[in-house]
Amino acid sequence: MRTGRLLIDPLRDSDAEDVFAYQQRPDVVAYLPWPVRDRAASLAHTQLRAGQRVLANDGGAVALAVRLPGEPSLSGAGDRVIGDLTIILNKAANAHVSVGWVIHPDFQGRAFAREAATALLELCFGIGAHRITASVDTDNSRSMALCERLGMELEATHREDRYEDGRWCDTHIYAIRRRG
Repeated sequence: MRTGRLLIDPLRDSDAEDVFAYQQRPDVVAYLPWPVRDRAASLAHTQLRAGQRVLANDGGAVALAVRLPGEPSLSGAGDRVIGDLTIILNKAANAHVSVGWVIHPDFQGRAFAREAATALLELCFGIGAHRITASVDTDNSRSMALCERLGMELEATHREDRYEDGRWCDTHIYAIRRRG
């Protein structure tokens, strides 16, 4: 899928070096449910996620790469992966999916996250989703602002629902529904 400036397609094993470039950064994983990864852990995680391509059953997931055409991959294999998108089928009977996004900090501030997330929501509605949710750490002001720019509404705050780095953390749940 192409947007104005990006190419969004399934994550591949060959994307591991680009993915490692942001998974090794504390500022990236601060709001994600995993720790900073070394190269081996990032490679294993990328290989696992590259195999996530089916939303046939509840819990099924699809991992998509956000590529910047013209920016060479760190591995030399095509366009640079500057982030990734995730779709998780929560409940097929209810047409409910959850989404998430990550953009490498070196590429933030240029509206790539908004462009990619807009395409992600369009894709989800295009495959029949009725309800799309995003779980956002309450300290992640940039993702909260993005959800609001995407037309997602804050529906709930889960208080102290995760224990990370020696403290309890809260999560906002944003949602958007198919209209009409």
